[in-house]
Amino acid sequence: MAKLQVFDVNGNKAKEITSNAFDSPIRTDIVQKIVETEKKWQPYAPFWKAGLQTSASGNVKHNRHTWKTDRGKGLSRYPKKRMSDKGERFVWVAAAIPGVRGGRRAHPPKVISKELKINKKERQFGFVSALAMIASSDLIKKKYQTINAQAQNINVKFPFVVESKLLSLKTGQIIESIKKILGEPLFAVAVQKKSIRAGIGKMRSRRYKFNAGMLLVIGDKQDKKINGIEVKKVKEVKITDLADNGARLVMFTEDAVKDMETRISGEKTK
Repeated sequence: MAKLQVFDVNGNKAKEITSNAFDSPIRTDIVQKIVETEKKWQPYAPFWKAGLQTSASGNVKHNRHTWKTDRGKGLSRYPKKRMSDKGERFVWVAAAIPGVRGGRRAHPPKVISKELKINKKERQFGFVSALAMIASSDLIKKKYQTINAQAQNINVKFPFVVESKLLSLKTGQIIESIKKILGEPLFAVAVQKKSIRAGIGKMRSRRYKFNAGMLLVIGDKQDKKINGIEVKKVKEVKITDLADNGARLVMFTEDAVKDMETRISGEKTK
């Protein structure tokens, strides 16, 4: 069982607790596999009838010896739609094919509804492996370049555990307390930073982008919202929250560690 240092709101070490939630072997391949299945991508594909819905009076027939066809008039045999006709005077425009105005796309992306299934035991093992990843200082330094540049000045044990009294403070006091606990190098990547997106995407309802920052895990019976720091209950935590593209900087409350042990033991029992 690993020993975890519990910090008070002033950033001092208050006591030590033991927990077996972060002792599992690390399998980054399984974790990354499950992370890919948990990602939800917006389907990107045009409407399947796009370019084939004509607003003119009707399509031109291509049968020979039939009235109102394009045969015998020196016209190419690509699809057309009839805009108007009066006697033998026809107004036709090309339609439907990719090379004409308003036509369909040649090879558009298609939505393929494919869900990768992960076995229950494999998902359980991936979750405890992700918990072990956030307890590894080497993996955390590898994810954050800012931490890696100042790695010689960092000599702490991950993950951080703080007293539940922290949640009774105001947002400004919580930020100051977290700064004392983490220190300057870690605090630089803990708070989410807001920046303006480069390119035309800023005009398409995604003007700003945020970095991940630190994750604060609280107990299932606790509740708190902090601007600049992502907060989640134990029952809401997914593998993507812990180890998406590497081990994330995570802080637990003391109650959250107990609830996490209960969650892990319950999953193993199932």
